[in-house]
Amino acid sequence: MTLLAEVDTIATPDIAWSALSPFLVMVVGATVMLGFSGLLPRRGPRRWTGLFTAFTVATALGTVVACIVLWRDLPDTGTRTVVGGAYAVDGFSLFLIGVIALGVIIAALLTDGYLRREDLEGPEPYLLYLASAAGGIIMASATDLIVMFLGLEILSLAAYVLAGVHRRRLRSGEAAIKYFVLGSFSSAFFLYGIALIYGATGATSMISIAEFLSENRLTDEGLLLAGIGMLLVGFGFKVAAAPFHSWTPDVYQGAPSPVTAFMATAVKAAGFAGLLRVVVVTFSSYRYDWQPLIYALAVASLLVGAVLAVVQTDVKRMMAYSSINHAGFMLVAVAAGTIEGVTATLFYLATYTIIVGGTFGVITVVGRRGDGHHQLSDYGGLARREPLLALALTVFLLAQAGTPLTSGFLAKFYAVNAVVEAGSSWLGLVAMLSAVISAFLYLRIVLAMYAGAQDPDEADGAEPATSPVRRVKAPMAAKVTIALALVATIGIGLVPDPLTKTARDATPDLVADDDR
Repeated sequence: MTLLAEVDTIATPDIAWSALSPFLVMVVGATVMLGFSGLLPRRGPRRWTGLFTAFTVATALGTVVACIVLWRDLPDTGTRTVVGGAYAVDGFSLFLIGVIALGVIIAALLTDGYLRREDLEGPEPYLLYLASAAGGIIMASATDLIVMFLGLEILSLAAYVLAGVHRRRLRSGEAAIKYFVLGSFSSAFFLYGIALIYGATGATSMISIAEFLSENRLTDEGLLLAGIGMLLVGFGFKVAAAPFHSWTPDVYQGAPSPVTAFMATAVKAAGFAGLLRVVVVTFSSYRYDWQPLIYALAVASLLVGAVLAVVQTDVKRMMAYSSINHAGFMLVAVAAGTIEGVTATLFYLATYTIIVGGTFGVITVVGRRGDGHHQLSDYGGLARREPLLALALTVFLLAQAGTPLTSGFLAKFYAVNAVVEAGSSWLGLVAMLSAVISAFLYLRIVLAMYAGAQDPDEADGAEPATSPVRRVKAPMAAKVTIALALVATIGIGLVPDPLTKTARDATPDLVADDDR
């Protein structure tokens, strides 16, 4: 009886289910899809899976809006946590959940036509998108390092399988194995870092760690600094930052193009969500200790991504190194360690998701059956064959280069401006230098589309073909995705205030403004 009485008094955390609704919608959606897919004939039409995925993600976005309405009237006491302080509901997490959801929608729309083209119709990619996004939501909202690790693993395991979802392509399987093996090492570093930080502070809760470090000064900081360094190794792998980028070119090239779009958008957003919450919130009092590490990652990513991209001949590998360069720009903003830096990072993630989603939309279409036509020569004469596709890709590439009147220009400007205002002008100069180098990469692809050979065979010196121009068939879902991304890229470049204000409003709970 005494034992039962003691058991009855065990305290359990209060769970605000409304706060968990975006995560629960993703999980329930994936579960329902799995159940129905198992009951329906395997060879039957599967187009409903793409529509159901889009509906699930749209519902998750609706719950994000509901969370904003339900929680905005509560007293502003900083980051609002639920589930025993392990899960945060704030503008930061809700903003990034929206970015992750946008990445899933883009990937799902591109996957629909891709699967039918490759005779791979099935629910597996959509299930994995939802599962991986659920892990990303946990990473964006976690305020406990163990919970953060669980979200990281849920995100990663689904992404590993997605890379190999094209079962008939050897490169797809090779990409999955490389991603899995190297990802396992990064997860081990991340978990070991958690163990070291727990040993130094006696806690895994980010709030508890921050309070402990603000009230106490460690006599021996070696254990803590080693833990921070190992966490950065794990995050560096997820955001494809040099020197932890070795997986990126091979995986981007081998994975199905819509999956690559998902990795470049939703997975990267989740990685930066965890990095910002851990570095800027938890270890804000150790800013001058982790800043040099972020500086090193940023410089390496900027230069490696820009220099190695210009020597590639495969467009997907070019985009892989471009992704590394973009990660460097976002790390430049993170290195500032200020509200402006966090705002710039969030703005960059949102605009980058749109730009890269549109870019890979065109790449998916141009890749044609087999998803193997990604050499630069395959884009020769694209402006004559498909002028609208070539125009859209040109805009996306110029936006990535930072051309004015596009959202990409503002993203780079905000990142550089944040670090310059923080007193690190030299890092801003390195970023601008890398932007100049990477511009050659984007112009190289544009030149191939408008001035290159009209057929890949002509690039080898063969006589120009006299047959009708070979057209590229684009599914309706891909056309809609590319068109909307194009409008958003130009629209945000012309009218950035709504997104800029939303990104700034997402940061007060994340970073304490010293001027307030």
